[in-house]
Amino acid sequence: MRVISGSARGLKLISPTGLDTRPTLDRVKEALFSMLTPELRDARVLDLFAGSGALGVEALSRGSAEAVFVDNSPEARAAAAKNLENARLTRRAKVVSGDALKFLASQSEPFDIIFLDPPYGGGLYGKALGLVAERELLSPGGVIAVEWDGAVETPEFPPCFARERDRRYGRVNITLLRHK
Repeated sequence: MRVISGSARGLKLISPTGLDTRPTLDRVKEALFSMLTPELRDARVLDLFAGSGALGVEALSRGSAEAVFVDNSPEARAAAAKNLENARLTRRAKVVSGDALKFLASQSEPFDIIFLDPPYGGGLYGKALGLVAERELLSPGGVIAVEWDGAVETPEFPPCFARERDRRYGRVNITLLRHK
């Protein structure tokens, strides 16, 4: 797993050990970021259920202004912090400890890009998207990138978000949502 493009291009990313964190495959990440390229410059990014922080690090490497990484696993947060340090991106990043849903419930400032990649099968998609909508955490014109496993569950997307793009890569699905 590497940073694909930008200032940290080629940097090998570390991942927490064990099965609790599921890294986004490089080919999926590459496809996702090719869809997001026009959105990245100077964006405020939220990497929710961040794991190793690969998506947020990639966004920062490609020119996003700042990123917030949220994960409840100490191992995942340590990996994300180390990846940010190795990429020399710590000044533009904040790693937050705790439950992603509680984090969303406590926020008031919107994000331009939200990466939503919770554990599969946990029913967290609808809850997280509901909080994003309720708390108005997606800026006008912003995008939510949802990664999900079609073999496990199909998320319910709130009607306030329009499905802009859907792509499938084996079992992995990427859906881009915008506020209507």
